[in-house]
Amino acid sequence: MNAKMHFRFVFALLVVSFNSEVLGKNLKYRIYEEQRVGSVIARLSEDVADILVKLPNPSTVRFRAMQRGNSPLLVVNEDSGEISIGAKIDREQLCQKNLNCSIEFDVITLPTEHLQLFHIEVEVLDINDNSPQFSRPLIPIEISESAAVGTRIPLDSAFDPDVGENSLHTYSLSANDFFNIEVRTRTDGAKYAELIVVRELDRELKSSYELQLTASDMGVPQRSGSSILKISISDSNDNSPAFEQQSYIIQLLENSPIGTLLLDLNATDPDEGANGKIVYSFSSHVSPKIIETFKIDSERGHLTLFKQVDYEITKSYEIDVQAQDLGPNSIPAHCKIIIKVVDVNDNKPEININLMSPGKEEISYIFEGDPIDTFVALVRVQDKDSGLNGEIVCRLHGHGHFKLQKTYENNYLILTNATLDREKRSEYSLTVIAEDKGTPSLSTVKHFTVQINDVNDNPPHFQRSRYEFAISENNSPGAYITTVTATDPDLGENGQVTYTMLESFILGSSITTYVTIDPSNGAIYALRIFDHEEVSQITFVVEARDGGSPKQLVSNTTVVLTIIDENDNIPVVIGPALRNNTAEISIPKGAESGFHVTRIRAMDRDSGVNAELSCSIVAGNEENIFVIDPRSCDIHTNVSMESVPYTEWELSVVIQDKGNPQLHTKVLLKCMIFEYAESVTSTAMTSVSQASLDVSMIIIISLGAICAVLLVIMVLFATRCNREKKDTRSYNCRVAESTYQHHPKRPSRQIHKGDITLVPTVNGTLPIRSHHRPSPSSSPTLERGQMGSRQSHNSHQSLNSLVTISSNHVPENFSLELTHATPAVEQVSQLLSMLHQGQYQPRPSFRGNKYSRSYRYALQDMDKFSLKDSGRGDSEAGDSDYDLGRDSPIDRLLGEGFSDLFLTDGRIPAGVTCSFRGKNSQHSPSSNIRIRVLRMTPSR
Repeated sequence: MNAKMHFRFVFALLVVSFNSEVLGKNLKYRIYEEQRVGSVIARLSEDVADILVKLPNPSTVRFRAMQRGNSPLLVVNEDSGEISIGAKIDREQLCQKNLNCSIEFDVITLPTEHLQLFHIEVEVLDINDNSPQFSRPLIPIEISESAAVGTRIPLDSAFDPDVGENSLHTYSLSANDFFNIEVRTRTDGAKYAELIVVRELDRELKSSYELQLTASDMGVPQRSGSSILKISISDSNDNSPAFEQQSYIIQLLENSPIGTLLLDLNATDPDEGANGKIVYSFSSHVSPKIIETFKIDSERGHLTLFKQVDYEITKSYEIDVQAQDLGPNSIPAHCKIIIKVVDVNDNKPEININLMSPGKEEISYIFEGDPIDTFVALVRVQDKDSGLNGEIVCRLHGHGHFKLQKTYENNYLILTNATLDREKRSEYSLTVIAEDKGTPSLSTVKHFTVQINDVNDNPPHFQRSRYEFAISENNSPGAYITTVTATDPDLGENGQVTYTMLESFILGSSITTYVTIDPSNGAIYALRIFDHEEVSQITFVVEARDGGSPKQLVSNTTVVLTIIDENDNIPVVIGPALRNNTAEISIPKGAESGFHVTRIRAMDRDSGVNAELSCSIVAGNEENIFVIDPRSCDIHTNVSMESVPYTEWELSVVIQDKGNPQLHTKVLLKCMIFEYAESVTSTAMTSVSQASLDVSMIIIISLGAICAVLLVIMVLFATRCNREKKDTRSYNCRVAESTYQHHPKRPSRQIHKGDITLVPTVNGTLPIRSHHRPSPSSSPTLERGQMGSRQSHNSHQSLNSLVTISSNHVPENFSLELTHATPAVEQVSQLLSMLHQGQYQPRPSFRGNKYSRSYRYALQDMDKFSLKDSGRGDSEAGDSDYDLGRDSPIDRLLGEGFSDLFLTDGRIPAGVTCSFRGKNSQHSPSSNIRIRVLRMTPSR
């Protein structure tokens, strides 16, 4: 071996082949055996640069070798694509005597989105590292002296595992005069030598010879091996056995059973006795493999099969058989038997599946959502048989979502045929079937599993887009309400759902102050005590978010929580005005049966049946003097008051709702009879009729001036109001109450619906309703003749002016008729009775969230016209609602209006006194509203 053999010998023959979908190459290289481990024999990145440059990002391409076995002889660097020697390569051990010895494997590129497939074939070249060797160092040969010149004796063959020029080439024999050799070649290419007698032998001259037989190859450097031929010369047997043929050719099926008779040898020897008895045997130089495979009957010459043959291992056998008699100096006869093994379809196809999951056999992993033609596995099939027996048809069974695509020779790719969804199916069992074309056909089946890896492609899903639940008010904080659940079919964190509430506000407060949600299971809990009267419905949005990566998916649902009302509010009386839960009611003496005494106005903040109220008299009405309407709570007289001997009653009235349990409020009504003395009335009217003309004129002028001033103020107020904002919409008591409660510039006061009444007026006058008295005795009148026409006119004008000024304070259901026919005292009595009973109620001019300025301009101060008590008792000097020295226009109007009733000399008629009370209403929009109430009481 010269120095050049120490260098690497590599060359590449590039053969480019394209198929319909996958681009690749067949790459062929050559290396010598026995090279150092780690030696680089090729660089794929350079050899396939023309293909890589067509890829989107060739710099990131990696190489993956698809090889079988635990310790490959050749390894491929994934990053650089260098192919290097991974283990010692011994060609003789790898391929034995085959002339063509190569290592084949496949290399694919990563990532598989742009898969390239390269078939690597590395031919291993032989070096002359083995010398020819004989099976034994000493070869004994016995030759009869009678052997004729030209007699041939086959010699042992030498064995050289090298091939080509490095294999056994020739034999040589040491120099002598009697023997020579001739080199011959068997059908399998093996060379052997035959010893030829070139001169007659004479045992008496020389009985033995020792010659050196040398076998040599033509390698560089040349190697050789030798053995000693020890030739013994024996006395001859005149006749030797003879075969019918010098050679036989036998066809042997490879599946022939053991014991099959191959040949019946028949050699003849004309000698008699022991010299003619023939013994059959293999020649001494046959290989041990033949002795192991075949058996010959030494007596009968039957050649039988001793071990089953395999066409894929050895295709032919050459056997040297000898026949020798038992006589002295026997000369054996030789014949050659050539056995050709006939191939049968006795090998099933082999299937090798290379998956992209190293270390996990028979399982391949791909991700859901991967595109069509995603690489799954590489399949290689082969059959050791030849011809049609070795031709293979490969099929894929299991599911239409995968397909088998042939690349070259017997290599196939398994690719996806559709986009897969793990939530529909997470695992596929595929079967690869390889079947040859032999008769009968043989097939092989191999199974493997494809598992679909999960990706976050499903958002959480609520069963409904809107959930509606109900909870009773007055719940306990932390009470469980309900659970909303969203499902996510993904796996692991991709399917782990977390719940949150989106920020929203209720009455200015965050939704998180009302309810909370468990982020792990969607359970919703109350954080506070709910009040139906405050909030009747809560609406919020729940968001479900999975834990997927890199992007989390979300979905929303709306939750509507209805607060169910409970009967938790007692009725509240808003009219008549109460002091210590007691109200005083005045009833005229002349009231007949059916006379409307009063109406109890109450409200209940609950809703539904919980707010439906009914009234009943529970005490003080044992004689059924009064009747009450349970629904409207109107109290009427049941008898004529003149026939009743009593003047005072205390009625206990219960106002209750229809809730469960029922709640009620009890009030005490003190009813009192008031009457006018005829003497007082007569004296007063006489004094009036005798009043001087000057006093009447002064009163008329005063009242006219006051009315003019009030009219101017009302005109200014209306003009100014028109410049602001006109609102002709219908008045809504509940809207006014809610708006007023949240008015930023006014104290927070609660206005109830019963506190506000709207009275349409025409030119500032009240609606007129006739009121007939059944008996003139109950209310004495003045004779019209006692009062002059002018003076009577002035008196009625004063009263009409007073009623006109007070019209804004008269309730809607109140009407009063003032005519010249009505006595002045009776008119005053009616007006004072209504004032005393609280039927004059203030009516704020309320529009939207503003109180009309005209109301303030007209009345100057809301405090002066309130007809309700402040709740602190009578307004005496020193009270908070008493203003010393301040008189309202009503005070003056009442004083001037009744001046006509005084005597002409300015004295008060006997038996007539005037008393004034100031009351504040807690329901009035103003915090300090009051009005003087005039009450006439008969003098003692």
